[in-house]
Amino acid sequence: MDEKYQLEQKIVSMLKTVYDPEIPVNIYELGLIYRIEVKEENAVEIDMTLTAPNCPAADFMMEDVRQKVESIAEVSKLELNLVFEPEWSQDLMSEEAKLELGFL
Repeated sequence: MDEKYQLEQKIVSMLKTVYDPEIPVNIYELGLIYRIEVKEENAVEIDMTLTAPNCPAADFMMEDVRQKVESIAEVSKLELNLVFEPEWSQDLMSEEAKLELGFL
């Protein structure tokens, strides 16, 4: 299996351990991760958003993502970008997250 794909799967697994403190669903299933790109020499770039631009837990969640992704041995460098385009909506949530939060 492709090494970049394997690393991306490890990153996804790690992101599934990060939670918005106000919502009992991980940030990956919430649809807050817009892009994960594994580049040359396992440098990783992640675009993520928040459920609201003024989210009080923003710093906490960004630091949690940074620490957990950087703890993966194969990751040589992490560029974590906070983006607000496109704006997050409940449509970005996985079926699992919608079910967990009672939207289905």
